[in-house]
Amino acid sequence: MPDYRVSPYQPLFSGGDAQTVAGRYWPGGLDEARWPTQQQFFQTAADVQVLAKINRGAGRGVVIAVHGLTACSEARYMLTLANRALEEGFDVVRLNVRSCGGTEHLAPTLYHSGLTADLRSVVEQFAAEDVYIVGFSMGGNMALKLAGEWGDAAPGHVRGVCAISAPIQLAECALRIGERRNWVYEYRFLRQLRAAVSRKQLIDPQFWPDLDADRADSIYAFDELVTARTFGFASAADYYERSSAAGYLDRVRVPALLIQAEDDPFIPFSTYDHAAFQRNGALRLAHVPSGGHVAFLARGGARFWAEDQAVRFFASLAQSPSVG
Repeated sequence: MPDYRVSPYQPLFSGGDAQTVAGRYWPGGLDEARWPTQQQFFQTAADVQVLAKINRGAGRGVVIAVHGLTACSEARYMLTLANRALEEGFDVVRLNVRSCGGTEHLAPTLYHSGLTADLRSVVEQFAAEDVYIVGFSMGGNMALKLAGEWGDAAPGHVRGVCAISAPIQLAECALRIGERRNWVYEYRFLRQLRAAVSRKQLIDPQFWPDLDADRADSIYAFDELVTARTFGFASAADYYERSSAAGYLDRVRVPALLIQAEDDPFIPFSTYDHAAFQRNGALRLAHVPSGGHVAFLARGGARFWAEDQAVRFFASLAQSPSVG
């Protein structure tokens, strides 16, 4: 891990909920007049394609960005990250997770928080270029889990990983979002998850025709009823155990920066009390008292602090000799 230090962070305002809500709607985006967007489909399995939005910079390397639960390549943070990375000369691939971004017809399943096969395939298809992976929320869990799955056999062209607001212990996060104080967030996620199942069943009537996602009244119940059943897990608990990045952190060998707010309303900060951060030199945890979930709105300097840290981290790795 190079000697990388995050920039000082002064929150624009305090409060995890305020940051989370404002971060979702705060103006930010991508200058497509300067960096036009191209659309590309990637074949990741015999019966699976995923859609990516690609913007070409100065060819310094490729940043692959992965979004969060129920989001897509057009999420504010995906666009803001892309703009910042392009300013630094990187090319950017905004990857839609399987069946997201209007691609339900391109795969036989939906997705889940530990499904790394598609990201792995896309990374392999950029083997001729230096690759940097950034994941937001669910995408951060995917990126870290994939890095751990690679272990000592990590591809040499993968230079670094950054995870922002990653739910590295899925069971704890599902319970947290199910708390009464978070009912508005959970309701929104459930509404979008149920709609995704409905779209899938409309496109493919053979997709679990007896599956009634409307019965799920919590994220935990949705994962028990839908995720576990459609992906072959024994239960939601089994899914969480096998899909959480926390179980893979000790095996990560690619330089990895994790950015987390202590007041994230979805993720108990106690989930980051993991011995891997002390014994695995590839990991760097940057935590701040207030930043919410995938927000980190800052006063002074870069408004979107987390996205700026990810790009600065990748730029520092780009300047370091490759060990691949």
